[in-house]
Amino acid sequence: METKTLVEFDPYMERKAFDETKEGVKGLVDAKITEVPRIFHVPKDSLTGKKPSVLDLEIPTIDFACVHVDTASREAVVDKVKYAAEKWGFFQVINHGVPLNVLAEIQEGVRRFHEEDPEVKKRYFSRDLANKNFFYNSNFDLYGSSPSVNWRDTFACYIAPDPPTPEELPVTCRDAMFEYSKHVMSLGGLLFELLSEALGLESETLKSKECLKNLLMICHYYPPCPQPDLTLGTSKHSDNSFLTVLLQDNIGGLQILHQDSWVDVGPLPGALIINIGDFLQLITNDKFISVEHRVLANRQGPRISVASFFSSSNKRANSTVYGPMKELVSEENPPKYRDITIKEYSDGYTEKGLDGTSHLMNFRI
Repeated sequence: METKTLVEFDPYMERKAFDETKEGVKGLVDAKITEVPRIFHVPKDSLTGKKPSVLDLEIPTIDFACVHVDTASREAVVDKVKYAAEKWGFFQVINHGVPLNVLAEIQEGVRRFHEEDPEVKKRYFSRDLANKNFFYNSNFDLYGSSPSVNWRDTFACYIAPDPPTPEELPVTCRDAMFEYSKHVMSLGGLLFELLSEALGLESETLKSKECLKNLLMICHYYPPCPQPDLTLGTSKHSDNSFLTVLLQDNIGGLQILHQDSWVDVGPLPGALIINIGDFLQLITNDKFISVEHRVLANRQGPRISVASFFSSSNKRANSTVYGPMKELVSEENPPKYRDITIKEYSDGYTEKGLDGTSHLMNFRI
């Protein structure tokens, strides 16, 4: 008899009800919930191996302090970048040139926005990503095919090639975003030079292919979770970009999949995390690897992260056709991917959402 009182679970309607609050995951936490709603529950098989399988593995850390000193010093950095991009797809950078106060201020700006009065945040709420320079929501793929909703809220801003006007950005984070993004653009230029050299090409090669043209900044807020073993902060995915520059705070939770094991990317104060995106794996014909990663939910929090994606904007995607670079293919090493446009790739990636599968594999020859 008892089963009759159970309400049938309608994931779409529950996702829609959550979305219509426009208050995100933080709204749930502010309401003092003690149990994670069903739409956030990840399938049981996704929960296996939450702890890193290999405890003593760490992604490479590269010191950029000597990169401009002399040719030998730069070559030593290029060798380390090459190793990291080929074997790990991820590395941390120290002495990267972005002042520590700028890193602190962007994290504070992200926190200030997400902890703003909900009525103020709602003014920026949107799922119309194609027509807004700045937007706030929870889970870009909420209505996609992802099996569960992630425990995080997000705001995002298209920075380049057409920067927003100051008035388009909330006052809580406006100055911090302009200042931080200026430094990220500069660091991105250097990274693409080093990656070009790591491929044995001229330092301007990747820049000339407009890898640096678009910049999308995505600022995540992961509230503390009452039942972190039931959900994820971000599901397993690889990035829809050429390159991602990530700033994370001291909470932790980021893991990368390395040789079939989850490896923690522990917070390193003052460092920035760099990872290869799907587009760079494609145009380097698998020379550099775009690696799957995820973020665990945590009782501690909020966790703040700022991800800056180079050329991952399906709003202003350039119309250039990309395929494996002719300099890197030969009879012995033929192209492994068909040609694509960024828009074609991004539209499919967004529609698919973070469902745990690789979108890049759809383009293999």
